Amino acid sequence: MDGMRPHQPHEPRKPRESREPIESATSSPAPSVAAYLARLGREDLAGAPADLATLVALHRAHVERVPYESLQIALGRPPDADSASSVASVLRGHGGYCFHLNGAFSWLLSALGYAVHHHRAGVQGARDPEPVGANGNHLALTVELVGHTWLVDVGLGSALHEPVPLVEGRYRQGPFDYGIRPSEVVPGGWRFDHDLLADSFVGMDLDLAPCSLGEATTRHTELSTSPASMFVKVLAVQRRDADGVDLLRSVSLTRIDRAGRRERVVESAADFEGVLRGVFGLDLAGMPRADLAAVWAKQAAAYAAYRDKAAHRDKKAARA
Repeated sequence: MDGMRPHQPHEPRKPRESREPIESATSSPAPSVAAYLARLGREDLAGAPADLATLVALHRAHVERVPYESLQIALGRPPDADSASSVASVLRGHGGYCFHLNGAFSWLLSALGYAVHHHRAGVQGARDPEPVGANGNHLALTVELVGHTWLVDVGLGSALHEPVPLVEGRYRQGPFDYGIRPSEVVPGGWRFDHDLLADSFVGMDLDLAPCSLGEATTRHTELSTSPASMFVKVLAVQRRDADGVDLLRSVSLTRIDRAGRRERVVESAADFEGVLRGVFGLDLAGMPRADLAAVWAKQAAAYAAYRDKAAHRDKKAARA
């Protein structure tokens, strides 16, 4: 577990007690722990102790088998962000973005006996000049285990392959190097610094005060439906594994690993479906082919316009 060797450690700050307990695994009648473990390909973990080894195995399996995706948002029918809806999305063979993935995973972890907490957080995107603070554009999770508080986040797409302790230091996971440090913008909070090699986002700040799932996901409707939201404008599908990450942004497909970076354009609606199934393992049942083709066409047009604008800008700069 190369992601668990911190440098320059300090004693982690303990989270304050939650004002509301995490939603019970019995609050949703439909979800099944057995079905969830089967979705992760880890039926062998049924009845396993709620310890660090099991947590690491679950986290790895989740990011490898359940992709981060805004496809359902692009189709105009994002699932609700409550536990039942998020778990149902996972069990259908779909994924979701951070609210869905971490919301579903927290349900599973709670059902398996872990002390898990929700946290309001904020991701600093590649275009954000400064950290955004815990502005609610992200849901983060922590688990209290073996004397430490662990950052557990299957909703960061290109980032964590396994949990990391909230202990200041550097953590290597596959080809990527991450940083954990006290937040400079959230009092008492923590900062996750992403590896810029992953070509995704800069970092994430979280408020260490636990909150309910509902309190952590108050921006879901805005972020999943507003025309101004980047989640609405640009399709994103990402899948992490031990060696690197696959990323689909609009119609640009990229693989980043120890061998370097390879990218290509998804050229057709049929190619698009093949990538969603073959690269990201998505079950497209319930997603009509015509609707998927419309998503591809819209993203392809936006991508072509972006490339034309960039080429024009480069020509103008060359003449200056």
